[in-house]
Amino acid sequence: MKEFPAIVRALLAPGVGESVLATLATVEGSSYRRPGARLLLTAGGLRVGSISGGCLEEDVLVRARRVLATGIAETVVYDTTTENDLVWGVGLGCHGVVRVVLEKLEPRPAWVVALAENFTARRTTRLAITHRADNPTLLGTALVSDDTSLSPVAGTAADAVFLETVAPPTALVIFGAGDDAQPLARLAHELGWHVTIADPRAAFATAERFPTAAALVVGPAPQLVARAEPGPDALAVVMTHHYVHDLPLLRSLLPRPLAYLGLLGPKKRAERILADLAAEGLALTPELRSRLHAPVGLDLGADSPEQVAVAILAEMLAVLAGRNARPLRERTRPIHG
Repeated sequence: MKEFPAIVRALLAPGVGESVLATLATVEGSSYRRPGARLLLTAGGLRVGSISGGCLEEDVLVRARRVLATGIAETVVYDTTTENDLVWGVGLGCHGVVRVVLEKLEPRPAWVVALAENFTARRTTRLAITHRADNPTLLGTALVSDDTSLSPVAGTAADAVFLETVAPPTALVIFGAGDDAQPLARLAHELGWHVTIADPRAAFATAERFPTAAALVVGPAPQLVARAEPGPDALAVVMTHHYVHDLPLLRSLLPRPLAYLGLLGPKKRAERILADLAAEGLALTPELRSRLHAPVGLDLGADSPEQVAVAILAEMLAVLAGRNARPLRERTRPIHG
């Protein structure tokens, strides 16, 4: 989730002081957000994240200030299953029951430091969020290691714990630093993704042109993939607009186990590149061909760089979620599992 890395950065910022973290721990029925959504409130008034579409935040913030003052964690239950939402009077329409844990955090909690280190190293982190316990000091977030015991404390009722595996931010490598790559990088950053810009042209891959990029990579096209080092969980899109660059890039990218690989440009151009790679001796199996999204993006009728960026990101999101990108009104099952 986008807000978690931002919350981690805020908690590790110099002089942040004490804070309260609200974590959506369980959902029964429907809810705008899913378990793991978070809202941070610092003693200095900084607010990061959300646990709903905006309908519960006001009450959560009031409770968070109380937790900040008392230091006593609490779990609050919001029930929006009533037909008219008379309790809240805001017409939430979610028809669900959500449980939110509010815990006071001292500066630089150990689990936050570990999470930041794992984000940088692109490792997953396991967290345990206790949302029901006889002893309120047990409520809140803890790091889970192989030797962590999640058994209830002697003399208490069984604790209720939400176990969460937190993955590092989604990695997107954009091969090509043209003008149309700028809105793609910007929108991907808005999603909270870790964006790398790679291009053979140093004058294009600059911090001035891509201020939200986490990394800039420059080098000859045949060496660019090795320098960018996209991992098996990475998304990659090739959009240099130069056949002489796209060919060696795809030569290196196609055999890699990527989460997504796309190529900008007409289908005939993509087929020509694949034919040239096959003529060079690259074994283009049906499985290998099926992994390439070319032309890249969903058919949204996009005709501007910003619209193309939306079409590309929409397809990437669908692939990551294992969805078919059909309209939700055609879906007969719940949106979230």
